[in-house]
Amino acid sequence: MIDVLLADDQALVRGGFRALLDAEDDVRVVGEAATGDDAVALALQHLPDVMLMDVRMPGTDGLEATRRIVADPRAAGVHIVVVTTFELDEYVAEAIRAGASGFLVKDTEPADLVRAVRVAARGDALLSPTVTRRLLARVALATRDVAAPAALADLTPREREVLVEVARGLSNDEIARALYLSESTVKTHVSRVLTKLDARDRAQLVVVAYEAGLVRPGWAR
Repeated sequence: MIDVLLADDQALVRGGFRALLDAEDDVRVVGEAATGDDAVALALQHLPDVMLMDVRMPGTDGLEATRRIVADPRAAGVHIVVVTTFELDEYVAEAIRAGASGFLVKDTEPADLVRAVRVAARGDALLSPTVTRRLLARVALATRDVAAPAALADLTPREREVLVEVARGLSNDEIARALYLSESTVKTHVSRVLTKLDARDRAQLVVVAYEAGLVRPGWAR
């Protein structure tokens, strides 16, 4: 069972998400928060598998709430998905640095919302070409002068290749096919890259790759 916590200041949005998710056999909503402060408190109380976090909420916003939750060791297993709109592009890189695992837009299709919750619960980042990669590519233009982490030098050539494919939004299975590797080998490489770059998850790897110039907006296979 995947436990989900909802954080949004609009009761209608929370209600819609709850009705959709509670209809699934393997998903249950364990709580709702209307403010950032409540989101932090409920996250640490319930320790859900996935948290859908709105950006704009009264008082503490979703970005600060994400930082507080991620900073607490008790919440190491909480995967936060920021709910945003295309008008909030400036928040994307900041949210990933804060520890968000991915993004949803509020008008996302119901089936995509359920899928996103399951993907996040597995510990994967939501890096769909139609949503997150598009946002990250635009944000990358504003962060292109940020210095690349020195730890990049510690990556092997193959690890760099895997990092680039992660940044392009490919899943482990897709990377395996692209680089002619087994999926288990790709998982090992991704794990090592995460460790070497001290990244929480794949979403943060995307930002690193853009900032380091390994991937540029508009690049695609």
